[in-house]
Amino acid sequence: MQTVVIVVHLMIVLAMIGLVLLQRSEGGALGMGGGGGFMSNRGSGNALTRATAVLAGAFFITSLLLSVLAGLSHRPTSVIPVDGPSAPASGTQSPLGSGRGVLDQLPGGGQPAAPAAPSAPAPAPSGPEVPRSQ
Repeated sequence: MQTVVIVVHLMIVLAMIGLVLLQRSEGGALGMGGGGGFMSNRGSGNALTRATAVLAGAFFITSLLLSVLAGLSHRPTSVIPVDGPSAPASGTQSPLGSGRGVLDQLPGGGQPAAPAAPSAPAPAPSGPEVPRSQ
C-alpha cells in the first residue's frame, strides 16, 4: 500500500514540476519579460493555474497519507532488552553483565603496559650527547 502511494506521489510531483515550468513568467525582475511564449493567452494560463492547484492539493493529500501510513507501521523499540541480559553460559562471560568495556576484552587486558624497571644501569655514552628536547 505504501509503495503504491509513493509511486502516485512521485507522479504528482513530476506533473506539478512540468506544469510550473510551462507557466508564463509574470515577473520581470531579471529582465525576462513574459513575451509571446508558448502559453501567452489568458485562457491557457488559467487552465495551467487550476491544474497546478489541483496537483498541489493531491500532493498535500498523498503527503498526509504517507505520514499516516508511516506512523501506523512504526513500532516503538528499545535498545535495552526488556527481559534483561541473558544468563551467560558456563565458562563464558556476557559482555553486558561483565562490567568490562570493549578495550578490556582486547588482548593485554586494556591496561597500559608499565615500563620495566631497569635492572642494570644504562651504559655510558661513547661520544658527545645531544640534550633531549622537551
